[in-house]
Amino acid sequence: MWRVNHQGQKEFLGGNNDCQGAAQAAEACLNFTPDDEDEQVANEQVSCYNCRYRRWGKETFVCCK
Repeated sequence: MWRVNHQGQKEFLGGNNDCQGAAQAAEACLNFTPDDEDEQVANEQVSCYNCRYRRWGKETFVCCK
C-alpha cells in the first residue's frame, strides 16, 4: 500500500483514485487526524485522502507522519 520514494517520503501506491485502499490505510493508522472539512475529498470520514497529514502530489500523496 506504501512505498518510500526517492526523497525518503512514504508514498501511497493507490494514487488519487483508490478510495477503498485509502480508507483501509487510515483505519490502520494511529496518526490519522481529520483535515478541515473544506480540505476533505473522500466520502468516507476516515480516509488518508481526508487526513491532515497527507500532502498531494501530481499522481498520489505522501504521508507526513
